Amino acid sequence: MNRIEQTFALARERYAECGVNADAALRRLAAIPLSIHAWQGDDVTGFENTGHTLTGGCQVTGNYPGRARNAGELRADLDVALKLIPGRHRVGLQGHQVDRMLPGVDRDGFTLEHFSGWLEWAKGKGIGLDLAPAFYSHPLLDHGFSLSHPDPGIRRFWIDHGRACRRIGAEFGRVLGTPAVCNFWAPDGFKDTPADRFGFRLRLRDALDACFEEPFAPELERDAVESKLFGIGTESCTVGSNDFYLLYAAQRHKMPCFDSGHFHPTESVADKLPAVFSLIDEVLLHISRGVHWDSDHVTVLNDELLSIAREAVAYGYQDKVHFALDYFDASINRVAAWVIGARDFQKALLVALLEPPAAREAEARWDFTARLAAQEEARSLPWGAVWEYFCLTNDVPAGLGFLDEIRIYEKQVLEVRK
Repeated sequence: MNRIEQTFALARERYAECGVNADAALRRLAAIPLSIHAWQGDDVTGFENTGHTLTGGCQVTGNYPGRARNAGELRADLDVALKLIPGRHRVGLQGHQVDRMLPGVDRDGFTLEHFSGWLEWAKGKGIGLDLAPAFYSHPLLDHGFSLSHPDPGIRRFWIDHGRACRRIGAEFGRVLGTPAVCNFWAPDGFKDTPADRFGFRLRLRDALDACFEEPFAPELERDAVESKLFGIGTESCTVGSNDFYLLYAAQRHKMPCFDSGHFHPTESVADKLPAVFSLIDEVLLHISRGVHWDSDHVTVLNDELLSIAREAVAYGYQDKVHFALDYFDASINRVAAWVIGARDFQKALLVALLEPPAAREAEARWDFTARLAAQEEARSLPWGAVWEYFCLTNDVPAGLGFLDEIRIYEKQVLEVRK
């Protein structure tokens, strides 16, 4: 028995004393897939090769060497990352991360042929794919507006792009045997105080209805709508606000997407989850980290992440949450950014799955003193030993061992890219 197995055996005994089955927690963790966001690897630029600049409130900072320049390089980078994240996961794509462009075909005419390499790659790895329309970084994001634009022709272009992505997602689901989540986020909004908020929201509502008009079986494709408090250039009004999308999702039977960087710094995404699950059956959760604003930093194991993970699994509805990463940092190794962020969220999930029942039992007795004491005592339980055992049983390095493989890949591959 090696050191990791020995410490896990002791940790298992300690958790058993607290009424927790560590082996059951590990089985539950292994069954939770993360959607690894491909856009961390290409700095959200896509591969249309049309010279479009990054627009729509997104901002990537840093110039670390090795950005993926095409879909093949991005898949190679993801291969390395997925080997270092324990468990079986999936990959999320943006609508401009195509394998290739076809002459005379723009985003409104994309088909499965544009993503055929992604499909073959995912099929070979036995993983699922998600696909989000890219309503940004294009000349027809006119004055910062897409689906809510007053011009019917511009709206039609973006509606057709949304429809195309849903069709492609449904094909992903059919071939791969797991439904693709198609998440709709549009950057439309105003830098300064608008004179007409209502008209833009009516147009957004009707455009979304047109995007979702074609029905797909839920085992092939699932739809989500994502709100945002503000973005760069939309500080005064975001058309797709939380109020708008939460009501739209409830009325239209879509998933609301909660991005942990899209709210006021003092708002709790963790608190939103049990609230919406009182009335809605399924949500998409984007795991990010905002610093002062929606700055999309790599997730770290802080109290916010622990709270989100806890509320996502505490009531047994983890199967109703689609977990996805959503950040982009070009100031550090991009492969390491995937691995660190994914592993940190898995750690947060594990801490939640290992939660002793003492705090709930104290609350049921209205003993809030004992509840606080139990919550604080749980912080020092040996979850780290359980995490290391999870890595061991999934054949990935525990501790900082994953950095060795990333550094080799950086020297051999990433630094060569120009």
